[in-house]
Amino acid sequence: MNYPVIDPVGTGSNIKMLIRDSGNTIVGVGRMLGIADMSTMYKWLRGDALPSIDNMLALSIILNVSINDILVTK
Repeated sequence: MNYPVIDPVGTGSNIKMLIRDSGNTIVGVGRMLGIADMSTMYKWLRGDALPSIDNMLALSIILNVSINDILVTK
């Protein structure tokens, strides 16, 4: 059975688009998440890293979407 694999670059692009479409800013969302170093956010957006499950849940609430709507799979 083939299981989906998360595409980090696609997910980062999707997070960027969802933030923009929600009317928020990257810095604003980072502040809502309590992220002091914005390089963390930019790592997510580039696909260098993925948010922790806690941050993914918080993002889904902030952006008013499901976690599945945030993740891009291959």
